[in-house]
Amino acid sequence: MATDYFPRLSGKARLRVDRVSGATFLLYPERGLRLNATAAAILSLCDGCRNVAEIARAASHGTDIGPGESEREVGTFLADLAKRGLLENGPA
Repeated sequence: MATDYFPRLSGKARLRVDRVSGATFLLYPERGLRLNATAAAILSLCDGCRNVAEIARAASHGTDIGPGESEREVGTFLADLAKRGLLENGPA
């Protein structure tokens, strides 16, 4: 995914935290994905104001993951969600 892409959740997708388990889910029509903590943190940064490189930097802060590796992994994750129509490009 291009680093100049400014991802945000599409209108049909919502992040929700389950009150009982505390797990975060990405919900969309008739489906849902249970997210791990890293995926939930990445998607919480997808507000249309940060580009992929900025999101990757924030996600890797405090870890031993290098910026190049983080950008590739975050980019791949976000590209997969964009292919599913769950992310769009642009300001929030």
